[in-house]
Amino acid sequence: MVKVTVKVDYKGKSYQTNVLTEPNANQAQILQKALDQVQKQWSE
Repeated sequence: MVKVTVKVDYKGKSYQTNVLTEPNANQAQILQKALDQVQKQWSE
């Protein structure tokens, strides 16, 4: 596993989050994981 720091936009704001992923994951998979994490955290 590798840690990747990703900045994503969600509801007009920018969020920075860390994603743990496989070394062979592509950029789309990493961005989707980051967006899922931000949505889960801020959807409450």
